[in-house]
Amino acid sequence: MRLASAANEAYSASLTVSELLGCKQCGASRGQDEELGIRIPRPLGHGPSRYIPEKEILQVGSEDAQMHALFADSFAALGRLDNITLVMVFHPQYLESFLKTQHYLLQMDGPLPLHYRHYIGIMAAARHQCSYLVNLHVNDFLHVGGDPKWLNGLENAPQKLQNLGELNKVLAHRPWLITKEHIERLLKAEEHSWSLAELVHAVVLLTHYHSLASFTFGCGISPEIHCDGGHTFRPPSVSNYCICDITNGNHTVDEMQVSSAGNISVSDSVFEVEALMEKMRQLQECRDEEEASQEEMASRFEIEKRESMFVFSSDDDEGTPARDISRHFEDTSYGYKDFSRHGMHVPTFRVQDYCWEDHGYSLVNRLYPDVGQLIDEKFHIAYNLTYNTMAMHKDVDTSMLRRAIWNYIHCMFGIRYDDYDYGEINQLLDRSFKVYIKTVVCTPEKVTKRMYDSFWRQFKHSEKVHVNLLLIEARMQAELLYALRAITRYMT
Repeated sequence: MRLASAANEAYSASLTVSELLGCKQCGASRGQDEELGIRIPRPLGHGPSRYIPEKEILQVGSEDAQMHALFADSFAALGRLDNITLVMVFHPQYLESFLKTQHYLLQMDGPLPLHYRHYIGIMAAARHQCSYLVNLHVNDFLHVGGDPKWLNGLENAPQKLQNLGELNKVLAHRPWLITKEHIERLLKAEEHSWSLAELVHAVVLLTHYHSLASFTFGCGISPEIHCDGGHTFRPPSVSNYCICDITNGNHTVDEMQVSSAGNISVSDSVFEVEALMEKMRQLQECRDEEEASQEEMASRFEIEKRESMFVFSSDDDEGTPARDISRHFEDTSYGYKDFSRHGMHVPTFRVQDYCWEDHGYSLVNRLYPDVGQLIDEKFHIAYNLTYNTMAMHKDVDTSMLRRAIWNYIHCMFGIRYDDYDYGEINQLLDRSFKVYIKTVVCTPEKVTKRMYDSFWRQFKHSEKVHVNLLLIEARMQAELLYALRAITRYMT
C-alpha cells in the first residue's frame, strides 16, 4: 500500500510551484507584487476543522517520519491529502488502521466494482446530508468511470443500487428495525439480486460512511479548497497572499487571529476534570467492594436506555436536505427516532447472544476475506487507544471512561452487555457530553461548535478527536451487529 515515493514527488512538485510563483511568507523573491490577472481561490475555513484552531493542527511539512509516511499513504491511495486525514493524524496508530481499511474497501479486489463502491459511499453520506463526503466521492466516482447520469438522482442509478436504498435508510437511522426480510428482498430480486458477498461489501461500506459522516460533523471538518463551500475568490491579485497558503488551506496572519472573548473560566473547567477523576476513583472502589446482581444490572440498563431517549439538543430541528444531497436517497423525511418511542417495543440486543468477536467477524471474513480482520483491528485500536492522560493529568487509567462512552452508544441502540454496570454511565458522562454523543452518533448533521465546546472544556483537542474515534467505531459496530445478525438469520 505504501507508495511514499509518488507522494514525495507530488509534495516536492508543490514546493516548486510556490517557489516559481513567488511567495512573501516563504521568502521567495519573484512575483511578490506582480499582478497575474488570475482568480485565486481563497479558503473560507480556518484550516481543516471549524472547531479546532488551525495552529493546533499539524501543518504539512512539519510532520515527523511516521506521520509523513501516513500522509504519503493517504496521498498515494486517494490522490489527495484530505482534511479528515489532517485531523485524524492526532492519533497516528488509528489513522494507519483507518487508511488501510478504507483503501481495501474502495480499491482492492472485492465483490463490488469500483464505481459501485463510490456510489454507495455517496448514498450513505447523503443520508446525513454530509456534502463534504458526497463531494469527495462524486469526484472519485467519475474518476473510476462512473456514469454521470447516476449523479442526477438515485432514480437514474441501476435498480440494484436503488434497491439498496431501504437498507441504507434503516441502517443509518434505526438499525434495530433491520430484519431478515430486508436481506431476503435484496438477495431475491431476480435479475437485480445481490449476492451474499456483494451485500456484505455494501453493508460494510454503508456503515463506514454513516460513521465517517459522524466524524466529519463531530470534528467540524471544513470542505477542501477545491470543493463547494471550501473557497471564495479574491480580486485578481496575489500581492498580499501566500501561494503556500492555498496548498495548506491557511489564511493570512490577520485572518488567523482568534478572539479570546469567549474563553471559559479556567478554574471551572479544571474543577470538572478533578470531579470526573474523583468519580472514577469512587466507582473503582465500589467495584472492588461489591458487585451488583444480574437483576440489578439489567434494571440499570433499562433505566439508562429510557433516560437516553430524553437526551436531546436545544438545537434540535428538522432541517430539509439540500436538493443536491437529497437526490442521492429516497424518503427524505425518514430520520432518527428513539427505538422505544410511541409505545414501540424493540427487544434488547444481548451481546452474549450475538457479538462481533464470535459471530460478525467470522461472517464478514468468510464472505469478504480480510475485511473482517481490518475492521476488527480498527475497533480494537479505537477502544484501547490511550496515552494515560486526562487533560493536564498523566499516568491515568482511562479504561473505565472509554468503556462508559462505548457502552452508552450501544445502549442508545438497544445493545446490552450483561457484565457491565450501566449505573456508571450517569456518574461519568454529564448531560452536555451525552448531548454531544447522541447528536454525533444519531443526527450528526445537527452538531454545532457550541456542543463541541461545551463538553470536557479543559481537555485537549486531541482528546476530543479521540472521543470522536470512539463514537464512530462504536456506531459502526452497532450498525454492523444488527445488519449481520439479520444476514445470519436469513442464512439459517
